[in-house]
Amino acid sequence: MNAETRSTRGGMIALGQVTPHNIKQLKKLNQVVFPVAYNDKFYKDVLEVGELAKLAYYNDIVVGAVCCRVDTSEGRRRLYIMTLGCLAPYRRLTIGTLMLEHVLSICERDGKLDALYLHVQVNNEAALAFYRKFGFEVIETKEQYYKKIEPADAYVLEKNLRPKEE
Repeated sequence: MNAETRSTRGGMIALGQVTPHNIKQLKKLNQVVFPVAYNDKFYKDVLEVGELAKLAYYNDIVVGAVCCRVDTSEGRRRLYIMTLGCLAPYRRLTIGTLMLEHVLSICERDGKLDALYLHVQVNNEAALAFYRKFGFEVIETKEQYYKKIEPADAYVLEKNLRPKEE
């Protein structure tokens, strides 16, 4: 078993590449998991990021995905988690953990990233608890971040990858 495959209750979890052949599975998954719609440019960009986008399989069925990009702004180089989600019946089987561990290992190998960050809808207690377990902290609240969903506000969560300067 490699770092992207894990045995869990009742099955095997594996991470696989996002390709032009399975991008429609990612689109369908995102439509089910997330309350916002992603445009064609999102999916075109996902095909270009390589290891920063993965599908999660449970017994060879696509049940989750993670999509990231490197963001360089404000003099910092951070990894932005655009999406990380799993179909509801497959939650709490360590699939999200495997996806986030994959992302963290990329950060470790890169060595030049200052932080990871993402947006979470303010009422998504399960996501907040999940990311806090991995050392993410709420650093900001973005009012009216989401356009067509309520609540429209999002927390910005960040995990610092550099030692804090004294």
